[in-house]
Amino acid sequence: MADRCKLSAAIVSDYVERSYLLKVDGFKGHDWILRYYPNGRRSEIGDSARYVSLVAECSDAIDDLPRPPIDLRDRDGEPEPPYVVSTIYSWPGCPTLSGGLSSYYRFLIDKEELEQSGDIIDDCFSIMCVLTLNEETMDDRFVVVPPSNLHLHFADLLESMDGVDVTFHVAGRMFSAHRLILAARSPVFRAELLGAMKEKAGGPIEIHDMEANVFKCLLHFIYTDSLPDLQMASNQGEAHLDVMMASHLLVAADRYNIERLKLICKHKLCSHIDADMAATSLALAEQHCCNGLKEACLQFLASPSNLEAVMTSDGYKHLKSSCPSALKELIARLLPPNMKAAKDIVMAL
Repeated sequence: MADRCKLSAAIVSDYVERSYLLKVDGFKGHDWILRYYPNGRRSEIGDSARYVSLVAECSDAIDDLPRPPIDLRDRDGEPEPPYVVSTIYSWPGCPTLSGGLSSYYRFLIDKEELEQSGDIIDDCFSIMCVLTLNEETMDDRFVVVPPSNLHLHFADLLESMDGVDVTFHVAGRMFSAHRLILAARSPVFRAELLGAMKEKAGGPIEIHDMEANVFKCLLHFIYTDSLPDLQMASNQGEAHLDVMMASHLLVAADRYNIERLKLICKHKLCSHIDADMAATSLALAEQHCCNGLKEACLQFLASPSNLEAVMTSDGYKHLKSSCPSALKELIARLLPPNMKAAKDIVMAL
């Protein structure tokens, strides 16, 4: 499958910057749809693959088609670079790309000249989009609504411990929290703290088989919907600790049915599969029904050199003892496609 190309248009003013994807509204009362064809369109000139086609389609069939709210720019910001072969507009009422009747304006770009121009930087080139803002939009100059900071208030609430009404004892450390917040974020906590499984009030609730720093990160996510800084550090040892924390948090997220946290941990583990962690991550994926992570590990282990390196790791020993089914699936994957019977035998063992 071909890679998807993202196309965006930016509005720049003294006050605010906005980004739009594909559809641009508000130009002289008409709707514009911006379509990008990196390999040209078949309906155009004979050798269409030689060209990049950029089409601004107006949703209305109008008598006097205005110039579209887009412009190609070179790296110096100058419009209409020399590699723009033609700019063609249609007459009102012609068939559009979507099959209706309207008008459109097309930029045809010589792909080879564009690639040699130096205007492509980090696989990107610039398209200027200019919009006419209506009065309602212009009100943003005087009243700007900031992004939500709800998570900051909840983080402060956790930090201050104002109004806490439940305490947990985890690996020798005590943590206080708010029952209602935990119940709202986790159906497991809801059952344990408010439902039929409600823990007795008074003493702290014991949390077994979890490290204190993992539970602390779990609470942070429950209150803020984000994790403490677990970015990969430049030091390999610290990076390994961060990946291990993601592994522990995945287990905790599965235990308390916090799906978004589980997805974040799976994504982090998929992005950092190496010889040290592949077997451990595969075991986790098998035990906690993480199909995407499991597939990523199996693909990594399909390489003979990777497999040999993983077999010397401690995680491989754990995989053999705790998840023989995952190991059997790996062996079946490594067999040639024409050995179906052998694969069936391995999986049946």
